[in-house]
Amino acid sequence: MASERVLPDDPLAFIRRCVCESRLFWTYHVNMRLADRHIARQTILDAAATYEIIESYPEDKYLPSYLVWAMASGIVFHILFAVDVPDNNVRVITAYRPDPAQWDGDFRRRLNP
Repeated sequence: MASERVLPDDPLAFIRRCVCESRLFWTYHVNMRLADRHIARQTILDAAATYEIIESYPEDKYLPSYLVWAMASGIVFHILFAVDVPDNNVRVITAYRPDPAQWDGDFRRRLNP
């Protein structure tokens, strides 16, 4: 893991590029959760063109991270990516289908942050 905290100049472009070039790692957490949440790895990869950053966590514990809105086959889901700019990769931390009770109608804004 990189020792310095570096933010990408264009976080969305960095995430998309890493995903499209297979420069990503799948964390233990996401591997344990995807099957239960009925989200396939390939769905996350295929949805890259739809990615939108909806929340940023530049001071996250290990690496800066970004919550990304995505859609595939008409289904909206969120992905949390950690970005490692010095090592030129992203980590998929988790992915889930947002709870309508916690998010607005298009699942881009939390109702009560």
